[in-house]
Amino acid sequence: MPNINSLLQFTEEKNASDLHITVDNPPILRIDGKLFVTDFPVLKKENAKALIYTMLNDEQKTIFERDKELDFSFSLPGRDRFRVNVHLQRGSVEAALRRIPRHIPAIDELGLPQIVYDFVNKPNGLVLVTGPTGTGKSTTLASMLDYINMHKEYLIVCVEDPIEFVHQDKKSIIKQREVYSDTHSFPEALKRVLRQDPDVIVVGEMRDLETIATTITAAETGHLVLATLHTPDAPQTIQRIIDVFPSHQQRQIMVQLAECLQGVMSQVLVPTADGKGRILAHEVMVSTPGIRNLIRENDISQIPSLIQMGAQHGMHTMDKYLKTLYKKGIITKEAALTKVKSLVEFDSL
Repeated sequence: MPNINSLLQFTEEKNASDLHITVDNPPILRIDGKLFVTDFPVLKKENAKALIYTMLNDEQKTIFERDKELDFSFSLPGRDRFRVNVHLQRGSVEAALRRIPRHIPAIDELGLPQIVYDFVNKPNGLVLVTGPTGTGKSTTLASMLDYINMHKEYLIVCVEDPIEFVHQDKKSIIKQREVYSDTHSFPEALKRVLRQDPDVIVVGEMRDLETIATTITAAETGHLVLATLHTPDAPQTIQRIIDVFPSHQQRQIMVQLAECLQGVMSQVLVPTADGKGRILAHEVMVSTPGIRNLIRENDISQIPSLIQMGAQHGMHTMDKYLKTLYKKGIITKEAALTKVKSLVEFDSL
């Protein structure tokens, strides 16, 4: 049977994004978005549990056996870090491990739009990175944070669950607080973060009403706040934030969000035409006066039109960017069509 060290090394060597440890299957990798069954032996129930438990300390074992779920980060000396979710499946202990490379890529290296430099140089306000699970939001956030770290003398406080990319202090001082290890929850950490004298606040994920509310408050109080949300585009991001609040608070949230939101970048990963990997595709919304007014008036349905017409402000739709990648031969039309939101818009570009 493989040990966890050999499995993690194999995952790195294959440049896989994920490792899945499941019962009655060999270990499975996800490479460029596709699942690959390895040649390791099939894992029986007791093998999978023993393999996974080698990553857990006694406290983590107790928490998992009580809650039946556990999220944490794990690494071995000289290896990449992994974000680990341990769970039960029909009574069997299984795990999903997301690989977090040691190298933090630069903004240009990731193929992020130039407007990102404007976002990270803002003195305050809320900048959101959104997209489905597994589209590189954490990597984008780490890249933006690394740029600030290299160019600004700031105090940066990150709240993450769990800590993924590990940052070393450069020009800035970075405090990375892990939920459950260093604080009880996102809301608890965010309530107290303003007492820690931050210039920049990073919220690993805006999950619930309390986290969203405290994040917006932090952005209103003169801090730059970077955060992620599992939404596919800017209009749905704004709608999701508004809808999470009770109806009697929504008007107030629209006003607050209109004032503090600096921009939204939504992203997906698309297979390249040569079959050798995936490329980042993105949509950008910048909070111009027109966008702010639409948010304030809850006229969210008109936002896509302003994004389409906002090229001079650094805005573009996902469909336009996908069409650009297709015209350059970087992705196939079939791959683009799996991600487009409006076939009519895509064909008209």
